[in-house]
This record gives sequence, C-alpha cells and structure tokens, in this order.
Amino acid sequence: MKTPTYVAVTIALTAAAALSGCGSDGGSGGGRKITFVQGVKGDEFYISMACGAQQKAKELGVKLDVTGADKWDASLQTPVVNAVAAKSPDAVLIAPTDTQALRQPEQQLKSRGAKVIEVDTKLDDGSIRETAISSDNERGGMLAAQTLANLVQDRGTVAAISVKPGISTTDARLKGFETEIKKHPGITYLGVQYNDDDPAKAASIVTSTIASHRDLVGVFAANVFSGEGAATGIEQAGKAGQVKLVAFDATPKQVEALRKGSIQGLIAQKPFDIGSQGVEQAVAALDKKPVPKTISTDLVAVTKENVDQPEVSKYLYKGAC
Repeated sequence: MKTPTYVAVTIALTAAAALSGCGSDGGSGGGRKITFVQGVKGDEFYISMACGAQQKAKELGVKLDVTGADKWDASLQTPVVNAVAAKSPDAVLIAPTDTQALRQPEQQLKSRGAKVIEVDTKLDDGSIRETAISSDNERGGMLAAQTLANLVQDRGTVAAISVKPGISTTDARLKGFETEIKKHPGITYLGVQYNDDDPAKAASIVTSTIASHRDLVGVFAANVFSGEGAATGIEQAGKAGQVKLVAFDATPKQVEALRKGSIQGLIAQKPFDIGSQGVEQAVAALDKKPVPKTISTDLVAVTKENVDQPEVSKYLYKGAC
C-alpha cells in the first residue's frame, strides 16, 4: 500500500510512537542492535509488523529501533536507509519501496556489516538479503479475484487500482488478480490505474471510473490506501454496496468500512508474524545459523460474515501495540 519533507523517527507505542522499550537485556541477543525500516510510517500494516518485531526482540534480548519515511517513495526512503547505515546496526529489517531503486542503499547496509532481512517487499536482486519474508502475494491476488467474482456473480465490469509499478508485493497481487479474473468469461476487466498511494487520488480515480463505466460492478484495491480511497470514491458516487470492493489488508478503518458495507471483502495478511520472523531470522543470521531464502506467511479473505470469527479476527491489523 503514499512528497513531504522526510523525517526519520523511532516510533514508540502508539501510531506515532509505537515501540518504546524495544531494547531488552533478556534473551540471547547479546545486546545486538536491529533497525526496522518501514515502507511508510503510520500505516497500520507496518505498525502491526513493528509490534511483532518488538515482541520477538524483547524475547531474544536485542535492541530494536523503528524508522520510516512519511510516504511510500524510494527518494524518501533512500536517505532513511543511508542514515541507518551510518549507525552500523547489526541487522536491518527493510521493506524496500522499489524493486530496483533501493539496491544501492541496501548494498551499503551490507557493506557496513549489517545482515539485511527484507520484509513484505523485496528487491529484484536477491544477492543482498539473507531472506525475504512476505505473504504469498500472487496467491492473495488470485484470492481477491475469486472473492470479487463471487460477489458480482461472475458477470459485469471490474477494475483494479494500485500504488505504482515496480513494487514487488502489489505487482504480484495484480498478476494474481489478472490471471484469475481472466478465468471468469462473464467479467470484463478494465485494467489497473495507479494512485501513488494517495487515498484522495484513489477516490478520484474510482469516482471517475464509475462515471465513465455505468456497468462497473466491482473494484480490486491492491493495498491499504488504495482500498481506503476506493471505498471513499464508491461512497461519493452513491454506489456503496452496488459496486463491490475487495481490498488488500485489514486496517481498523478498512474493517469499519467492511462492517458498514463500503467494502465487501478484505485480503488480510499477517504482518505481526512477518515482523516477528524478521527479528528471529536476523538473529539466526548473526549467529551464523541456516536461514531460508524465502518465507511465506498466511492470508485470509475477510467478509462481513466471518470478520468476528476468532480464526479470522486474529488477522486484523492494529493501530498500536
């Protein structure tokens, strides 16, 4: 799932400060320092991931810092990573905001001795990282298409909305969605439009699409802000409940929209587990233990009917630890 002045921050226990007390003298970390570079700060997906990283860091006795840029933008994330590299942490968890543009900054981290763990997103070049931990995003896109096709009863026109090309996760989600939606001959797919992770732009795109395609029955939104903006756009067009929306992620705002009927389906990931495994694998790499090259975490389709079921509600994201 988003160009203001960059401010690198270490967040604490709320959305602005979610991780106070991340350092701990317990466990087996031996005072090691790990930094988590979020894709963007203030996003509940990354807050939830930070919560998982915090818990595991405390358990293993490592000091965890969390930082991030204000928007999803490689030009803003690069100075964040450079600042982290200057502090020479033992390991870095990073969600790179571009599959290629973050290669040099990540290489700098590695050159200064840090173990690099890519979480959620990843570079095209896999030589720098120890491991990449993420959801099976292509499968998630296919699950979104199946959910949307069911909601629209396999007929009508649908569209997709996403951040921008060149992001490993959302590119994979779109690939999965487009592969699956083509298996439904009664559905016409308009293609994808990009919103630069700006909810207002996403809302405008969806409103315009509804105006120009009166037969539009469904929208797939590939990340958090795309989904939030798409829900607003559908509401502004007076089509809530008529134009079905399936969105990736499950933030508190998205879940509220699901309950209200502005969103009909959410593809929820497990960011808490991604963060937890990120710290665990970082420590394993520092201990020279085997680390798998890739780790996949679960996804689940959330609907109004199952949102309160315990096996589903555990996937919903947090605004604070």
